[in-house]
Amino acid sequence: MHQEEGTPSKMKVESRARRAIGRYKSSHYLMLFLALLGSCMIICDGIFTPALSVLSATSDLRRSLSKLAARFTSSEKARHSIDKYLKRYIPVPAACAILVCLFMLQRYGTNRVGVIFAPIVIIWLMFISGFGIYNIIHHPQILWAISPAYMFRFIKKIDISSWKLLSSIVLCIAGSEAMFADLGHFSKRSIKVTFVFLVYPALVLCYAGQAAFFSKHLGTSDDVAHLSESITHRHLQRIFTILSLFASLVGSQATITATFSIINQCQALACFPRVNVIHTSEKVHGQVYVPDANWLIMVLSLTILIGFRDISAIANATGLAVIYGMLVTTCLMSLIIALQWEKTAVFLSVSFLLLFGSIEAIYLSSCFLNFSKGAWCIVALSLIFMTVMVSWHYGTIKKHEFDIENKVTVDWLTELSPGLGVSRVAGIGFVHSNIVTGIPAFFSHFITNIPAFHQVLILVSFKSLHVPFVPKNERYLIGRIGHKEYKIYRCIVRYGYRDHVRNINDFEDQIISSIGEFIAREEQHHELLFLEEGRMIILGSRMTDGNVLVPVVVGGEQSGSGQHVADIENPTTTTTKRKKVRFMLPANSPKMNPSVRKELQQLVDARESGTAYFMGHSHLKVRKGSNFVKQFLVKVYAFLDKNCREPPVALDIPHAALLEVGMVYTI
Repeated sequence: MHQEEGTPSKMKVESRARRAIGRYKSSHYLMLFLALLGSCMIICDGIFTPALSVLSATSDLRRSLSKLAARFTSSEKARHSIDKYLKRYIPVPAACAILVCLFMLQRYGTNRVGVIFAPIVIIWLMFISGFGIYNIIHHPQILWAISPAYMFRFIKKIDISSWKLLSSIVLCIAGSEAMFADLGHFSKRSIKVTFVFLVYPALVLCYAGQAAFFSKHLGTSDDVAHLSESITHRHLQRIFTILSLFASLVGSQATITATFSIINQCQALACFPRVNVIHTSEKVHGQVYVPDANWLIMVLSLTILIGFRDISAIANATGLAVIYGMLVTTCLMSLIIALQWEKTAVFLSVSFLLLFGSIEAIYLSSCFLNFSKGAWCIVALSLIFMTVMVSWHYGTIKKHEFDIENKVTVDWLTELSPGLGVSRVAGIGFVHSNIVTGIPAFFSHFITNIPAFHQVLILVSFKSLHVPFVPKNERYLIGRIGHKEYKIYRCIVRYGYRDHVRNINDFEDQIISSIGEFIAREEQHHELLFLEEGRMIILGSRMTDGNVLVPVVVGGEQSGSGQHVADIENPTTTTTKRKKVRFMLPANSPKMNPSVRKELQQLVDARESGTAYFMGHSHLKVRKGSNFVKQFLVKVYAFLDKNCREPPVALDIPHAALLEVGMVYTI
């Protein structure tokens, strides 16, 4: 009670901020736009960073080979010819081959790929920090650069050419945006500790050492600005070249992993078309692999690499994506501060936005000066991704709103439908629905056109949980809709992100078996869940007192303990043709109530008569006279809905048993 009395002021401050945002609907659209824009930039970063990192490493390999070839020839013409040949056939072709190998490794998941790359990262960071310390010791005057006087001097003499130089600095911090997007793959503590005690000090020492070397050798060579040139020892330069190739893979891997995470989160929020998401870890929910996105990113990255063939243009585009993503993050972070922190939240939020936002805005303006030199590609790609994401979100929300507004109650089905001449036919009807209450609109549409439905009706919904596997004894949530004589049941199938729900025979058998358990347990069960439509029970494990349907394999084999009923999480059992399972009532069960036995017998008889599956197939249609934007969004959504992946839970339903009910939603 003490905590509840101590929080009104905080809740009051939060409610003011929330009311200020909720007062204007345009603020919701602005937040959605910012979130989608940031997501688009991370995806673009995942396309450009692999191309940039690997091309940078292969370019350094070309320089190393040129130096090595120069030792074996004295002719200047031969050296020039060799260098020209290496420049043409080494950087881009080698980078393409490395990228293809990298993207092919993604299917093994973060854990396995991380085991390969983790030692490389540690060796790389120790190596670059080591020669950074070496250059700082030999050129200690670089320590004076810590003074802010140099920064003010730079600002005082700023012009267009020097302003453009700021965009090059952005790449020094590239990767930090991917680090926080990788939170789904690693814990917060591991990222904090690794960054503070290893990554950040190593990078500061490396850049300080490179700046020290560069300041003393400016103008001595065309390649003096390259990091490898600050390593004076010849053999160490070759080691650096090899390590840089592997390090470029690590940097690319981080952004690719971040892209998978962003796409998975956007899809969960109905902001990205359906794609196949594979969870590669049973312990960490955020470790995912998205095959469709993986191959799309690979194709786009190779296209960028072959199309530009210029590391400067790719760097300009990458810098714009990085700083744009950071600026969006700052805006959203300031909003979170205003909503969640204490009384001074508004002051802290504004201060945070002005401090970091102004710095990032300066760098962003510098990146836009290179718009014609590669940065335009980021804008074009982000517009394409933004169009896809906004269209999908708009269409999905409109469909959901239509389903909620047009669903009917069970009273309509049981009381009003007889007036329409609706009859009940023998068999079991499975109605697949995305809503967990009421009768879906497509089924009421079916009833009004074909006035008949099955003797037993089962409304089936699927719900994904944030666990790898759902135990069999907790998989099904079964309940009754209306009176017993209606014989209408609702089944919510709960599955984990590594469960597979595809085998229709096993699925059907287990649903019917679970409903039989529900009928037997309904009266005496003490752990009932009271929901809007009635009572529901969590089921999955079979009863041991004989009050349950007995599955029998056609052919005389009886599975009293259920060994012949395959689990739905074992898709490998579908490789062989499975015999049909019939159900029987227990032969001797004196404890069974006569009404329970009667209802179970009706369920068994309905199963013997056959089963049918009802699935809705909806289409969006724009009203005449709608504006161009709405027409465009709906057309894009219709195209994506037709060509994207099937739903996460898609059963292999035989065509002979499937009834697809088409509906047109006019918006």
